[in-house]
Amino acid sequence: VPMEMAARSFREQHPSVNIASILSLRLPELSKKLRDGSLPPEHVFYAYVGKALQIATETNCITEYLQESETQLRKLKPEKPGLLYGVPVSIKDSINYQGHDSTLGFIKNLNKPAAEDSVVVQVLKRQGAIPFVKTNVPQSLISYDCRNLIFGQTRNPLLYTRTPGGSSGGEGALVGGGGSILGFGTDVGGSLRFPAAFCGICALKPTGNRLSKKGVIAGVVGQKAVAAAVGPMAKDVDSLALCMRALLCEDMFSLDSTVPPLPFNEEVYSGTQPLRIGYYETDFFTMPSPAMRRAVREVKQMLEDAGHTLVPFELMNVDYAIFNFCLRGMFADGGASFVRKFKGELERSGSGLLFWVSKSPSWLKTVFSWIAKPFVPRLSALLRSMRANTVDEVWSLHHEIEEFCHQFIAQWKKLNLDVMLCPMLGPALGIGYPAKVSVAVSYTMLYNTLDFPAGVVPVTLVTDEDEEELKGYRGYFQDLWDRTLAKAFRGSVGLPVAVQCVALPWQEELCLRLMKEVETL
Repeated sequence: VPMEMAARSFREQHPSVNIASILSLRLPELSKKLRDGSLPPEHVFYAYVGKALQIATETNCITEYLQESETQLRKLKPEKPGLLYGVPVSIKDSINYQGHDSTLGFIKNLNKPAAEDSVVVQVLKRQGAIPFVKTNVPQSLISYDCRNLIFGQTRNPLLYTRTPGGSSGGEGALVGGGGSILGFGTDVGGSLRFPAAFCGICALKPTGNRLSKKGVIAGVVGQKAVAAAVGPMAKDVDSLALCMRALLCEDMFSLDSTVPPLPFNEEVYSGTQPLRIGYYETDFFTMPSPAMRRAVREVKQMLEDAGHTLVPFELMNVDYAIFNFCLRGMFADGGASFVRKFKGELERSGSGLLFWVSKSPSWLKTVFSWIAKPFVPRLSALLRSMRANTVDEVWSLHHEIEEFCHQFIAQWKKLNLDVMLCPMLGPALGIGYPAKVSVAVSYTMLYNTLDFPAGVVPVTLVTDEDEEELKGYRGYFQDLWDRTLAKAFRGSVGLPVAVQCVALPWQEELCLRLMKEVETL
């Protein structure tokens, strides 16, 4: 209601303001106009409040309006404008904003307002940005759908029967629908990349510690095997670059001294020399949809035609990495802390199988795993990877992940690569499907385990030919997960499909450079 009143009273007092022209500006143009004074921050703010309200009505993506934003707007200092001066931004529910809840979709977290702003929010404010809404997430964040009992289901702005992705699903829907020009989410298995890919926008998951996570609540706290990251979502790559430029400043480094003081490297981002780009069309674990495969092929061809060198990259043992590093790393305690989170909640939405497996005693997991092995090898592996570990086992797991990372880098260096082009799961799945095909996180989660920067760029739309070809989709294991995924991909003509761009740790600028190249082509 306050949001509606704010938007309405502004329209009544300023009937001549051209809201459509404000909303049509890309972030680099908008911020330039705000900084040089040719656009009043007030006009921009209320244009987005109105648009955000409309998208929220259509998709149910907003959890809270941050009314303090109106006070912040009045107190802006035009004499010293930051890089994001007057830019309204949206933040995911799990990013602390003083005086507001970070619920993670749990009823027990209601009415427990954050004592202070997260570092990311503090830096945004110092750069002149105005966080104005918090957005929806799936219960627990360990899901790539977007539904919980408090706020309900968020829908995809492009097609309401589809999920916007998750866990930063509210951000994907709001930015994808045009109700926010810059959004912030988190990613521990693809939680920035799924919503961006499903909603047809761009996102960057940086190296885990490039941006501060202080005051950002994780889905599984204290877990060190799979790196989480905070990152931006926007309609285009230049907007992501501007955002990184603004955040990687002295304020960030002094507010959180555990973040390496690496300012944004302009030279690398705006470089023009041809790149050596590794690529693969499949990870041999989750069979790509025809549109995903075509997306990588077409982009590979365009990049070659533009003078870059493309080198096939041979992915090894992804199934091992998914079960033994990703799943086992996240659930090394046998899922005990995960289950504890759901205690006393009225419902467990979106986490499906993971919750029930976490809840089963270790001996039962072992027995089921043994029974399932000949029939459903992947289910057997999942059950095995989710039993409780001793500290000794966790340490050797961490050691194994380090080794895997060094092997991966060695393979990368041997081919002398700058960056990599990879598939991204898509098109958007139907609402409720992510819980049934949790294993389809393989394309994204690999880069959380490795802790490499990875971004997504939408490159094509599903065609009738893709849809026709889908009829032959069998998957690599022909198990229930493969059959369900085939169903989940169906009926998607016209929906966007993205590719993933990846670079080595701390090379966000190079990752963005490839993303920009892909977007331009």
